[in-house]
Formats: sequence, structure tokens, C-alpha cells
Amino acid sequence: MFCQKTPKCANCHSLFEKLRPLIKEIISSKHFLKDAPEFDLNLVFDCKHEYFTHLHKFEETINGNHIFRALNGKMHVVYAIDKNHRLVFLRAFNNFKDYLKFLTNKKKIAHMLEI
Repeated sequence: MFCQKTPKCANCHSLFEKLRPLIKEIISSKHFLKDAPEFDLNLVFDCKHEYFTHLHKFEETINGNHIFRALNGKMHVVYAIDKNHRLVFLRAFNNFKDYLKFLTNKKKIAHMLEI
């Protein structure tokens, strides 16, 4: 379930490494299920770095929720570890501009994390 690399996975942001043992459940938003219906959520959680160009890239903290991104080909996968220690998959974008636009809408992100 955790990184198999020793002593540390090269892709893990230190904040993600710190929070990973605290994760209680993995969920995805309805938006994410529409954006990437066949995406394997465990690839992110299990640090399957061979499937990603970037994995666990820390973006920012919004209302105590930590936002991360993974890049799989052209797909930008946005996920968070919320205050309740859930790994929440928010959205997936094939267009970088759409991803940046989503990231600037902090109210929407905070609302999505209230699931």
C-alpha cells in the first residue's frame, strides 16, 4: 500500500509522505468520475511513479485541505488530503489552462471537499 522504494520515494512530496499514514479512506468526486472514469485511484496512493511524469506535486493548502497534482501523459489529476484524512480525487483535466483555471477557484475546491 505504501511506497516500496527505500529509503524514500523520489516522487513523494514530504507533506504527502507525512500525511499518507493518516489516510483513512479514498474517495472521488462525481466530477472526477466523469473526467476520468477508468482511472485507477490506487496508482496515486501506491506511488506507482512509472505511470506519471509528476506525482504528489504539492500545489497549496485551502482551508486546511492539502491539494496535490499528478501528471499522467496529458492528464492532470487533482486530488487532496482533507482535514478528515481522506484522499479525495477532485478533477482530471487534459488541458493545462483548464487545470490552472480550476486551481484559482478556491471556493469551488473547498465546496467539493465538503462531500
